[in-house]
Amino acid sequence: MISLLIMMTDGTPRIKKKKYSVLFVCTANVCRSPLAAELFRHLIRRMNGTCEIWRIESAGIWATPGLPAAKEVQAVLWELGIDISDHRSRVVSKNILKRFNLILTMEAGQKEALIIEYPELKQRIYMLSEMAGVETSIRDPIGGTMNDFQQAADKIERWLREGEGCIRHLAYCNLNAG
Repeated sequence: MISLLIMMTDGTPRIKKKKYSVLFVCTANVCRSPLAAELFRHLIRRMNGTCEIWRIESAGIWATPGLPAAKEVQAVLWELGIDISDHRSRVVSKNILKRFNLILTMEAGQKEALIIEYPELKQRIYMLSEMAGVETSIRDPIGGTMNDFQQAADKIERWLREGEGCIRHLAYCNLNAG
């Protein structure tokens, strides 16, 4: 956990604790971004035993609020022992984005849309694949077969594993997030 010494307006010092923070963003927040968030939590728990110092969440650029994760996503994660049945979709907003040190999209168009809408947050926004040194989009499997969902999960997991060090660094570095 990061601790910062903050001077209050009355001159008294206060310690503010900061966490690593990463927001995964996709289109509807029912497939790729909740999948990425849960797979990353799973990876961090396997490495550290806990996610206590992390804020890991997801949102969608054009989400309909309150929808559960796609059944296929729930099934893929269930195979790993992860229950995502309580997930509900939400729309990206400036208030959400500014709370995260790192914002990871699934597609180049999502990254571009966020940078256009929130240029002041540009230094925090990347595609997930960029964390592993590659620039490629992760195709949305919605409407596809169960195999398409598994392939999307495998690709997300690969970029998370290969990019874990970069994710950790960028999720920690940017202390401007609230």
